[in-house]
Amino acid sequence: MRVLALDTTTRAGSVALVSDHGGDRILEERAGDATRTHAQRLPSEIVALLASHELRLSDIDLFAVASGPGSFTGLRVGIATMQGFALVGRRPMVGISALAALAHAGSRDLLPNQRVGAWMDAHRRDVFAALFVVTGERIFRAGRLTEVDSATVGDPLSTFERWRQMGPTPAILIGDGAELYAGLIARVMSGGSPPPPWPDPSAPATRIEPGPGLAGVIGLLALERARRGETVTPAGIQPLYVRRPDAELAREHALADRRPHVSRAD
Repeated sequence: MRVLALDTTTRAGSVALVSDHGGDRILEERAGDATRTHAQRLPSEIVALLASHELRLSDIDLFAVASGPGSFTGLRVGIATMQGFALVGRRPMVGISALAALAHAGSRDLLPNQRVGAWMDAHRRDVFAALFVVTGERIFRAGRLTEVDSATVGDPLSTFERWRQMGPTPAILIGDGAELYAGLIARVMSGGSPPPPWPDPSAPATRIEPGPGLAGVIGLLALERARRGETVTPAGIQPLYVRRPDAELAREHALADRRPHVSRAD
């Protein structure tokens, strides 16, 4: 089975070819050109990858895409592109959470019962985050991770504090959000700010990893989903936004500003 996988949750994103011939493996993964938008680069980056392997879209058996979270425009462009390919080729699809993909990659060297946290830069000094505990299952297999805290968006310090209160400190924080706020986590773990009840001297250190390109991981996870019969039609792909669109918030604020102000006498 050949899988074409796409990630547009970050500015650069990535595209990958994955195959189960001779074992599950990433044939090639390419990072996108972060100086251009996804709308400017797609589908040309995908076509170029296929051409380099002398393949056409009709040679792809399964289309996989990062379902979010991420920028609204990036997600819409990426999902719509892959839906179009799958629809024309009458092929199934799989949507994979970018946070889950990061956590799988970060769990590679972890032992059962250790925790891995995925952080993506959500801008506005926030992170998209999810927390998982590792099981005894093999990496990229169903059941490898158990979700402890589902996808959220919020302040990184508050997120890390909530996780500390939920149990053991994550062994690894992975993703561009983890890399961005590595200094904050280091201060917390070394006894700097914030004030008590932090830090816990008995807690192990948390390792920070920037995270890989995600398209390859998404393709490997999609293979596992396909083997379990967990594919969907193109219409079945649902984006994971987490944060409400700016346009929706602006519309609410505009409506609130137009409402008549009613003053009441005491």
